[in-house]
Amino acid sequence: MYKGQARAGEHYRRLADGAGWNRVVRDGAVPARPGRAGRRTPLAAFVQLTDLHLIDTQHPLRLEFLGAANPLSWRPQEALTVHGAVSLVERINSLPGGPVTGAPLDFAVTTGDSTDNNAGTELEWYLRVLSGGRITPDSGDPLHYEGVQNSGVELYWQPDSPARDLYKQRGFPRLDGYLAAATRPLLSPGLTLPWYSTVGNHDSLPLGCYGHGDSWLAEYAVGGRKLMSLTATEARRLRGSISDATDPLGTGLRELLRAHRRDLRPVTPDERRAPYTPAEWLRAHLDPAHTGPGPVGHGYTAANAAEGTQYYAFRVSDDVVGISLDTTDPGGHFEGSVGTAQLSWLERTLTAHRDAHVLVFSHHTSTTLSNTRPDPARPGERRHGGPELLAVLGRHRNVVAWVNGHIHRNAITPHTGADGHLFWEVSTASHVEYPQLARVIELVDNRDGTLSLHTTLIESAAPARTDFTDLSPRGLAALYRELSFNARSGDRALTGGADDRNAELLLKKG
Repeated sequence: MYKGQARAGEHYRRLADGAGWNRVVRDGAVPARPGRAGRRTPLAAFVQLTDLHLIDTQHPLRLEFLGAANPLSWRPQEALTVHGAVSLVERINSLPGGPVTGAPLDFAVTTGDSTDNNAGTELEWYLRVLSGGRITPDSGDPLHYEGVQNSGVELYWQPDSPARDLYKQRGFPRLDGYLAAATRPLLSPGLTLPWYSTVGNHDSLPLGCYGHGDSWLAEYAVGGRKLMSLTATEARRLRGSISDATDPLGTGLRELLRAHRRDLRPVTPDERRAPYTPAEWLRAHLDPAHTGPGPVGHGYTAANAAEGTQYYAFRVSDDVVGISLDTTDPGGHFEGSVGTAQLSWLERTLTAHRDAHVLVFSHHTSTTLSNTRPDPARPGERRHGGPELLAVLGRHRNVVAWVNGHIHRNAITPHTGADGHLFWEVSTASHVEYPQLARVIELVDNRDGTLSLHTTLIESAAPARTDFTDLSPRGLAALYRELSFNARSGDRALTGGADDRNAELLLKKG
């Protein structure tokens, strides 16, 4: 066990165990008939993980300095993403079954942004966290941390330093040995369930917002220089270009870094940090070393690799089919869309499985599929946004749920199909920001002409109460949660309302 000494300031809040959330029944136009609990038959039960954002915090091509424009652009807990994810795997493995039905869990699914910066280091960590193995959440110099948290820049929490950075002024503790502990190897047991993977914008694009193709930025990503501070004016300008999608290939970022070449700090080069392509994402998933409990490829197949696609369907049970979509836009920007070929495939797949209940998975939500910039590899193909995808799903009564992430917030939204039938969009909060949750979803037949989707949010296995003297992997996973709470000054907006958390969602049987 690694030891640290600290005392939190008066504005830093400690966490403790509390009461769980009640379950809310959302029936909409479908009546919740009494006695259904005694009649129901489980059809499927699974766990959704989303927006893990496993972060190589020492990567040169990161934008921590955007915190000069908005403090939420950088998170003090970022060095602990792997520890938090391993603890989440431990919690999922401990579940005896669905919390409502007790039915065995069929699978787990990630809904994108499993990595943060489209970096090879992060992709390796992600696959090892879920499939099992030894992970060293470190890059560059194996003996010394080389990132913003020992830079002396007061914009960032400097945990090992007595300096009064902006976070310590808010009560964040000093923790001697924190960075050394955060970068030491740890073991993940890997999921004991079969697991499926869905791609997000941070998995597909450098920084989650820039298209591939700039060789200078690719070289910078593996090189020996890193920018750690910027003026607020410059940070606002760069942040605006990302938000407005006016610089999809990162040309402005490249020129900014060049203009600040004298301000770049030396770091140890590391080829493992190179951005990975969609083809490399597929090859990594299909690598037998990462099979874990399976399936081979975690949904992706040799056909995906041959065709260059990242969407697929999989059989859950005799009565249930899952569909994983690729909603990322290779042209750049963090919002998404789907191409005509994928939309046509979705229509065909829903038709082919008309007699099954269908669960659709994607990274983006219906309201964030708003970027229809052409795919550079398919410039003649039209891109389609949220309304068009909803129209396709709404034409098929077998669609019961669309499960996604991206917005880092719990939200559950009903949608009405073309003939008046209901299906549910279930969006789950990220695991990089408070409240750091995953979601168990159980689909049941109520044997009265209705189905129910039971959604239950779960936390990692880490204890709620932290111990600043415990810098073991378990202690760091607990600290990961508490830091994330304080990073947002205790703001609970991302937890959503009661209707967005633990719920029973009713719909007519198709």
